[in-house]
Amino acid sequence: MNGFKSLMQPHRIVLMALFAGLVLWCALTMRWDWTPKYAPLALQGLWTTLWILVVTTVLGFLLAIPLGLAQAIGPWYLSLPARVFCTVIRGTPLLLQIWLLYYGLGSLFPQFPWIRSSELWPYLRQAWPYAVLALTLSYAGYEGEVMRGAFSGVAKGQLEAAKSFGMPRFTMFRRIWLPQAIRNVLPTLGGETILQLKATPLVATITVVEIYAVSSRVRSDTFIVYEPLLLLALVYMVIAGLIGLAFKRFENQIPSGR
Repeated sequence: MNGFKSLMQPHRIVLMALFAGLVLWCALTMRWDWTPKYAPLALQGLWTTLWILVVTTVLGFLLAIPLGLAQAIGPWYLSLPARVFCTVIRGTPLLLQIWLLYYGLGSLFPQFPWIRSSELWPYLRQAWPYAVLALTLSYAGYEGEVMRGAFSGVAKGQLEAAKSFGMPRFTMFRRIWLPQAIRNVLPTLGGETILQLKATPLVATITVVEIYAVSSRVRSDTFIVYEPLLLLALVYMVIAGLIGLAFKRFENQIPSGR
């Protein structure tokens, strides 16, 4: 009920009316005759965007946990490489990282006959493994720094109490430290996931056909500029909204611990 009242506030009603009017105007005045021809390719591109987003965020977050933990409590020989990794990733453009992996690392593999004759070569010849690797490392670099702060922000008294009861370190990490750290970073994690979604069009620069690449193809084939871009913007807005709602619902289901 509170959510409905919030939605029915005057300024929100005006914004929704303006948005509905804009959508209606676009639907009636712009060209959409190209959509049946490119719909199958667009669905394939949308699927590529979604699975790249899911795979890279999951793998990136799994990598961010040890990166954050190493920076929070690790010895110098673990914390220093983790800190350097996060600094390099956060300090360089993602497009540069993608190109370095695809045009740099990807150009080295053909020089080794044992790689060309291996079972991995059919995959290493394609662009998507480098795109997945680059986006995963990028997400891990940002979230590794966030997890460092999350691990450091967990109350030390709880950890000391668990130690005094003889709880093993791994059990303490699994049942106390990690859950509280994840709960603390959920709002940031949702925002970073949306940013990851908006970073996926960069993989089109290395020939990965995702939803942005499809819109570019429509523009190059038909010389129709605005309609594909507007439809693309709507797709990203819908996906970002669903991600935000999912994380918000997940946050509401987790006890605050206070």
